[in-house]
Amino acid sequence: MLSPSELGGIRRAIADAGVDGWLLYDFHGINPIAAGVVGISGMVTRRYFCYIPREGNPVAITHAIEQGPWDRWPSDWPKRVYSSWRDLEKYLADTVRGKTVAMEYSPGDAVPYLDRVPAGVVEMVRDAGAKVVTSADLVTRIYAVWTPGNLASHKRAAEHLARIAHNAMALAGERARARKPISEYELMMLMREEFAEANLLTDHGPNVSVGLNAANPHYEPTKEASALINDGDIILIDLWAHEPGGVFADQTWMGSLGPASSENIVIWETVRGARDAAIKVLRDHVETGKPVTGGEADDAARNYIAERGFGQYFTHRTGHSIDSREIHGSGPNIDNLESRDVRILLPGIAFSIEPGIYIPGQVGMRSEVNGFIQDGSVLITPINIQQDLFIV
Repeated sequence: MLSPSELGGIRRAIADAGVDGWLLYDFHGINPIAAGVVGISGMVTRRYFCYIPREGNPVAITHAIEQGPWDRWPSDWPKRVYSSWRDLEKYLADTVRGKTVAMEYSPGDAVPYLDRVPAGVVEMVRDAGAKVVTSADLVTRIYAVWTPGNLASHKRAAEHLARIAHNAMALAGERARARKPISEYELMMLMREEFAEANLLTDHGPNVSVGLNAANPHYEPTKEASALINDGDIILIDLWAHEPGGVFADQTWMGSLGPASSENIVIWETVRGARDAAIKVLRDHVETGKPVTGGEADDAARNYIAERGFGQYFTHRTGHSIDSREIHGSGPNIDNLESRDVRILLPGIAFSIEPGIYIPGQVGMRSEVNGFIQDGSVLITPINIQQDLFIV
């Protein structure tokens, strides 16, 4: 539960955002940002608001039958308990009338990961007499940032993932040379066993794609539909996991079973160059103290690929937020394609960098590393990122 000790940083962020307060709303878990900031848990099936003002104590507006989750709400902070919609709207108006409030709202749905509050609720708040603006900067500074413990956990997970990917590449090559090719699905399940041995958790995957399957960015093998990995194939391994209570690491590695064709080498070198172009933009800005957005890094990667004639085959953003709770998080994305994410990348923010080229009927390649903004520097994980195709 939100505590008095956390208020100082939130209030400073609210003041810097130039608003009167942060109005958090949730219903049936549609806004994980609200739940994360408020620290609410347990059975919550009714609408609630939590208003954190720039000055003064937070105010909770909660339903009468759901007081249990609010047991740890400080007794000297106001809590309005409603049953009827009339009371809900009255308490809301009493709380926000005449104020400018930030909510998880993205004008024009520019950034879907921020657009968590239904249009009807925004209308309700406006009808209550408040001006609604986006909470984008507050989400970046308060919700998405990592703690030192998050970073340490991520770095450990990243090195485990790199090792597991290398082992999987080597095994695929050994089996192909022995004329006992392993399937995508079997290799995926063996990697899951290595996850367990390393005490890593994941929601699904990892993903193993070979040949034509790799040209589908969201391909996943199943027990019923899985290709064999044969000599001469290109193999893509995408894996993501975290320690219990830690944050995700997310990587993609590329290999060739036997020597790669000159065309595939060009594709790989283009993907690698795009990745490095995005990293360079980030480092050039952060190391010189210049603000930088994820969109600028996305543009650098995308321009690099387009200049080499593969622009039509790079069909997704360069990277996603990895916040302290979710692998596809609510912080700034490395994106100026799928969304208009103009948020500044601040210290404590993490994300993936994963440009790819996907040529239908031919091949798909991607290189994925993770970035973390520090004071004056950009950390890239894992320690040794891929430079050349693995030849196995």
